[in-house]
Amino acid sequence: MADSKALGAGLGLKPQHFQDAREADDPGLWFEVHPENYLMDGGPRLAWLQAVRERHPLSLHGVSLSLAADAPPDPVQLARLVRLATRVEPALVSEHLAWSSWNGHYHPDLLPFPRTQAALSRISNNIARVQDALGRRIAIENPSHYLRIDGHEWGEIDFLNELVRRCGCGLLLDVNNVQVSAHNLGYDAATYIDAFPADAVMEIHLAGHRFDEAQAANQGEARTPPLLIDSHDVSVAESVWTLYERLIARIGPRPTLIERDDAIPPYAELQAEARRAAALMDRHKRTATSLAVEMAPQVIPA
Repeated sequence: MADSKALGAGLGLKPQHFQDAREADDPGLWFEVHPENYLMDGGPRLAWLQAVRERHPLSLHGVSLSLAADAPPDPVQLARLVRLATRVEPALVSEHLAWSSWNGHYHPDLLPFPRTQAALSRISNNIARVQDALGRRIAIENPSHYLRIDGHEWGEIDFLNELVRRCGCGLLLDVNNVQVSAHNLGYDAATYIDAFPADAVMEIHLAGHRFDEAQAANQGEARTPPLLIDSHDVSVAESVWTLYERLIARIGPRPTLIERDDAIPPYAELQAEARRAAALMDRHKRTATSLAVEMAPQVIPA
């Protein structure tokens, strides 16, 4: 298993960037994949992933365990995930705080839920099942929100904190999700970032977003601002970079991923974003080190 403490800035691994990924030598570079694309027992796709793993650490970022569903994770799917993790020894494993299956029906999305006591118990049990199967801690990602839903008994950060306390899991803080949700639901993104539990953050995601163009066109001259969509098809927004720097100034550097899932640009463009994140982490790491030296007790010679 790779040491997550050695991870710096990473990129989502894309097939068109295979050779670039193999040859890249940026310090601390790592790559993240959705494990669902690699759950087969052999073949060229898995061989390709293992070839990249020979050079760089990997992270598995799941999208299908449906932890908030009405049933435990599919045992066949979970067993396949365990086999993949055994094969590639990822530095990090993560999943979403969402559901995508219910009463045997499957939906191609990560869907929200009321943060109730019952949901907390159900999700805690499901996280525990996954961690027991993998024999390791996983990170849970904060969701992006597009509308208010009724029935919450917990604030989102309190809910995440309680999951950490009950399960011993970690958290994946997606800064773009914070920006999108804050805009759509009308709260302050910086306040959310400042309240997020520092010790639990195992990984950070940065991504791009865009306004819902169809909604904006239908509104005409209506003053209601259109929704922000967590689109992952453009560069990281400056507002997200600002929140990210605010975050790591408080909690220190953590493994940080540049997410891009559509309109994939040349590798060099994504590499430049990863290097920007790495430079910010390095700056705040050096600042923290300098402060620690300044605050260390002074030894007075006898």
